[in-house]
Formats: sequence, C-alpha cells, structure tokens
Amino acid sequence: MSGKPPGALIAEDEPLLALSLQQELARAWPQLQIAATVADGNSAVMQALALLPDVLFFDIRMPGQSGLDAAAELADEWPDHQPFPALVFVTAYDQHAAQAFDAQAVDYIVKPVQPARLLKTVARVQDVLARRAEGSNPVEATLAQLRSLLVQAPGAAYLKVIQASVGSSIRMVPVEEIVYLEAADKYVRVLTASREYLLRTPLRELMPQLDPQDFWQVHRGTVVRAATIDTVTRDEAGKLHLQLRGAKAKLPVSRLYSHRFRAM
Repeated sequence: MSGKPPGALIAEDEPLLALSLQQELARAWPQLQIAATVADGNSAVMQALALLPDVLFFDIRMPGQSGLDAAAELADEWPDHQPFPALVFVTAYDQHAAQAFDAQAVDYIVKPVQPARLLKTVARVQDVLARRAEGSNPVEATLAQLRSLLVQAPGAAYLKVIQASVGSSIRMVPVEEIVYLEAADKYVRVLTASREYLLRTPLRELMPQLDPQDFWQVHRGTVVRAATIDTVTRDEAGKLHLQLRGAKAKLPVSRLYSHRFRAM
C-alpha cells in the first residue's frame, strides 16, 4: 500500500453505535482515518462521492435509503478512474442471517461490534486494499455481489396480474401488458403501451413477485419487461440506453445492470 493512510466513511444512524464503531476501529486499525460519519443513506452517497474513501462501513437500515441501496447508487455514480472502496455492511441481523453476506464475500459486522470479529474484518479489508495497490480492482466482482444481495428470494408463484387502483375501482393489469415499471417517490409507475397506473407497493417488494426471466432490473428504480426491449444503444460517454416497444422515453441502464448487455 502507499504511504497515504487509508480513509473510511461510516454511515450509521444510531450515534452511540457509530461512536462505538469508530472507537473500536481506532484500536483495531490505528492508521485508518475516519473521513466522515453520516446518519442516512443519501448523505452516505454524497459524502462518499465527495471524499472518495478507501473503505465504506454502511449500516443496512438507515433513513432515506438502505445501505444496500446506497452502495448500489455509488456503484453507478463512482468515477471510472477511481478504485471502488472496500465495502463492509453493519447489520443487526443475527449470525445465521448474516451468512447471506458472507456467502457473497461482502464483509459484515453484526451489532453490537465485537472486537475479535472486527479484527477479522480489518484483516480482510487490508488484504483488499493491498491487492488494489498492486493493480487489482475487481469492480465487476463487487457489482456481482451487490446484485446478488439486492435480489430477494421469489415467492412460490409469480404474479400474472397487477392490481392497480383507478379512482374507486381496481384495474387488473396483466403482466404481459406491462412495458416497464419505475419507482416514483412513494409510488411505482406501471407503464403499458396505452396508459399509466400508480401502485403503492414499493418496487423492492414488487420485484420478488415478478418472474426474473421476464422482468429485468436495469436501474435502481427501473424494471423493464424484457420482451419489450427494441434496441440498446451506447452514447459517447459509454452509457447504455434502452428503447422499448410501446414507450417513447429512452431508459438509461446503470453500471450495476449493464452485464445483461455484455455483447455490446
């Protein structure tokens, strides 16, 4: 590693836990400099992009957006020339639930912070930073890990229709009529070729109920029905955009999901 001390950003909405983590890190890794501590997901994204730290400690559940969503947004917005930070999630889940994170090779810390476990985390992060200093920066591996963590286990059966409120009535919208879905504030916009509906169900809750073979997430807040994709184009900046059958708007594809169009 270079002579410059590594920097870290802590995103934790509980002040006492944030302070505890900072104190334990000072003992386990004295050289690590805490660049900032924030209390919500949106601030975590803004500060990370401003400070470009080497390590991120993100609480899973925070106001604004979750640690997973904040990490996904950072993956999209992170500068191409800058190595992506080593990512550590802080979770209140028990040891059994946290195995999901371990299986994806994204390190985690279970609250309250245990010094012995933190030492293992520090060793893993230091190894990542050492390999990064040698020229290895497995950004695609990080993106694959995030994609796996963002996908929830599907239910027993996928939806055939979506129930959308229209005034005092409920419209049963067959899923094969859907062109794409888009998160909008507290709602989800459901776009068909002829009209738009609004759902109160968050996109994160709706996704596991849709067949992933038919519905592809292409951005944090956008899911398209794969059969409606007409063309995929790349702009001068290298960003991908979709033109869908039955929709006028061009939809951007985020870095996190561009692997679906690798042939381009």
